[in-house]
Amino acid sequence: MNIMIVGVGGQGTLLASRILGAAAISAGYQVKLSEVHGMSQRGGSVVTYVKYGKQVDSPVIEQGEADMIIAFEELEAYRSLPYLKKDGVLIVNTQRTNPMPVITGAAEYPEHILETMEKQGVRYVACDALALAKEAGNVKAVNVALIGVMAQNSELDRSVWEEALKTAVPPKFLEVNQKAFALGYQHKS
Repeated sequence: MNIMIVGVGGQGTLLASRILGAAAISAGYQVKLSEVHGMSQRGGSVVTYVKYGKQVDSPVIEQGEADMIIAFEELEAYRSLPYLKKDGVLIVNTQRTNPMPVITGAAEYPEHILETMEKQGVRYVACDALALAKEAGNVKAVNVALIGVMAQNSELDRSVWEEALKTAVPPKFLEVNQKAFALGYQHKS
């Protein structure tokens, strides 16, 4: 499986990749991760590649190879589309995070991103992960809510994901993240 996690610095993409990696290892797969940072400390794009299978030689995912993309916001989802396989699945948080050119007024945030992707035939699951994180008790649990949505759409058993949470999340944040995961896992698109 070739999975990309895309977002903006500070959204928790790296924790999401660690949870995904731990779940795949627990299920008996070999895992390779590769993190590609933009200006992550300044709200720039962050991309993480996660590959797992019986044998994984390279962590890099080329265009047209991603089985699944988890996008922490709409514009990053749209930017990552060239990497999605024709029959791949895009999981997208409907939250919008303005990039620096939009903040400074040099550009406008594109409108109707989800509708545009739908017209292009992109198979996607949209989710307001921020609302799920708030319901779980912490707005910073958006990443784990999205992992829950992803887990529901994966072949790995739910128990593997729940164990991965215990491995990757610090104990003092585990309960809220377990709630966020469960809400994401129950999300209906």
